[in-house]
Amino acid sequence: MHPFLITIGSFHLPTYGVMLVLAISGAIYISIRLGRKVGFDPGQILDFGTWVILVALIGAKVLMILTEWDYFRSRPGEIFSYSTLMAGGVFYGGFLAALIFTVWYVRVRKLSFWRLADVLAPAVALGQGVGRLGCFSAGCDYGKPTTALWGVTFTSAFAHEVAGVPLGVRLHPTQIYESLATLAIFAFLIWYFPRKRRDGDAFLAYLGLYAVARFFLEFLRGDEDRGFVFNHLFSTSQFIALLAMAGILTVLGWRRFRGGEDLSVSDGGKHRTKQSAGKSAAQSGLAASPAARRAKS
Repeated sequence: MHPFLITIGSFHLPTYGVMLVLAISGAIYISIRLGRKVGFDPGQILDFGTWVILVALIGAKVLMILTEWDYFRSRPGEIFSYSTLMAGGVFYGGFLAALIFTVWYVRVRKLSFWRLADVLAPAVALGQGVGRLGCFSAGCDYGKPTTALWGVTFTSAFAHEVAGVPLGVRLHPTQIYESLATLAIFAFLIWYFPRKRRDGDAFLAYLGLYAVARFFLEFLRGDEDRGFVFNHLFSTSQFIALLAMAGILTVLGWRRFRGGEDLSVSDGGKHRTKQSAGKSAAQSGLAASPAARRAKS
C-alpha cells in the first residue's frame, strides 16, 4: 500500500500517523458535540480526551508487548525501537487501559460514568473506523491469503520490514473490513444516542457490537503476532471479546434486577430522571406530557 504520504529527501510523512491524527481529532470533536448535549463542559471533555488517548496508546502497546513476550524478552531493545513505536498495538489493551482510567477519572471528578461512557462510545467507533485505514496503508493487521476478487496485494518493502505483511500475496483486507464495521457501528450509535432509555445503553451497545464483529474478523486475520490463548484456540482479542460479551450480559442482568430509572431528561444541560420529573409534575398538580418526558438531543 502506501506507508508514506510524502517523501522529501530523508523526511517521510507516515500515512498511519496522519490517519491516527485524523482519528483522534474526529473522536474528540464527536465527544465534545455529544457531551455538550448531555451537560458536559467542552473544556472538560477535551481535557479528559487528551489524557485518555495517551493512556489508551500506552495500554495498546503494553498488551502488544505482553502478547509477544517471547520475542521481546530475548530482544529487550526492541521495546523502544522505531517499529514498536510505529505499531498501533492491540486495541483491547488500549480500551481496557482507557476504561480503568475513566473509572478513576469519574470518581475523582464526581461525574456519571455511564453518561460519559455513552458520550465516548460513538467517538471511539469513529476513531477506529478512520484509524484502521491507517493500518491498511501501513500494512499492519493484515489478513489471511484469499482468492477473492477484493483481495489486496502488498508490495512495499518497508511495510514488510515494519509490519511483517507478506508481499506479492493476495490477502483479505481485514483492515477495511474492520473499518467498515466500526463506521457502521458509529452510524448506529449516532442514531441511537438520543433514543437510548438509560445512561450506559449506548456504551453497552458499542461494546457488544464491536466484540461480535472483532470475534469473527479475527478468523480472517493473518498476523500471528497478535497473541493466542488455549493452544491457539482463540486469539487474545477473541478471548477478550468473549469476556466483554459475558460482562455485558452480567451488567444487563444486574441493571434489570436492580431496576433503575430511565434516562434523565436533558434541559439546557440540567438532568433529571423520568421518575423525578413525574414526581415534580405531580407535586405541582400537572401531568408531564409525552413531549416533556422525551429526552432532547
